[in-house]
Amino acid sequence: MLFLDHTPLVLRIVTDLRTLLRDRGDQRKEHDARLHYATATGDSGSVGVKLRTRGIFRLKKCTFPPLRLDFPKSKVAGTPFAGQDKLKLVTHCHDWRAPYEQNVLEEYALYGVFNVLTELSFRARLARVTYVDSVRSDSITRYGFLIESEDELAPRLGLTMVESNNVHDLRIADDNMTLVAIFQYLVGNTDWSVWLRHNIAIGQRPDGTLLALPYDFDFAGVVDAPYASPAPALQIKSVRERVYRGYCQPESLVTSVLARFRTAKDSIYAVVRAVPDLDQHEKKGMLDYFDEFFRIADNPRATRREFMEACRRRPPE
Repeated sequence: MLFLDHTPLVLRIVTDLRTLLRDRGDQRKEHDARLHYATATGDSGSVGVKLRTRGIFRLKKCTFPPLRLDFPKSKVAGTPFAGQDKLKLVTHCHDWRAPYEQNVLEEYALYGVFNVLTELSFRARLARVTYVDSVRSDSITRYGFLIESEDELAPRLGLTMVESNNVHDLRIADDNMTLVAIFQYLVGNTDWSVWLRHNIAIGQRPDGTLLALPYDFDFAGVVDAPYASPAPALQIKSVRERVYRGYCQPESLVTSVLARFRTAKDSIYAVVRAVPDLDQHEKKGMLDYFDEFFRIADNPRATRREFMEACRRRPPE
């Protein structure tokens, strides 16, 4: 139920915050915390949790890294977190508000955009979080969001999650992989890899079909986080520059997938407009960036250039 409700949670996390945020080594610990919650329906309460810093790039570069919440399964019945075990919490990168809190809201929006396009996607729940340092009585309030765990996603979609690396893109179902690659192009994200399972989870259906499920969009051009930069191998100067990283597919498949984007356009824009406290300037910037994509999607010549000529070539049989 946690991810079926789209109203923001109000959370208060009480812990030794400074010690938690400084824990960034290879042997990171779990830290005791108290999580207080309130919902739009008036439900409120608290539960003891364990917190752990997480991430790769943001763990190294952000003063406020992402967190993992470990819930005691036996004590969350009757709370919004019933059935949950471990959840990722995406946080603001630095304490000053602009632009980092806006970046969180923009990244959160992209989960909703992908949800519109396919049910084969991670869900997210926005939260207004107050972090209270139990030792120093300091506090800070910022937006964050929780991401559905693979343990919840897999049974919901009837999948078994694949834990091994070195799965080639071309082993993923063509329609799913093309949808994912075009979505990443829509949002201007090049920070993903099926082969390395980098910001991509892989699920397998009972019939053996493999599916790619993307997450972590903070390096997307439409978010344009201050710390984001493209991989040198891509030979682009900014994450704002789009690069299609999908493999070449038949024109009929590309055309049908693009038709799904065009059909969902109004819903995609509605997702962005509905994000609470996302600055109007930021909303306009996101929608203007999407407009550029749809101008390409509506132009057969541009579509051929971007998705059928600039695609990654299949290796020889």
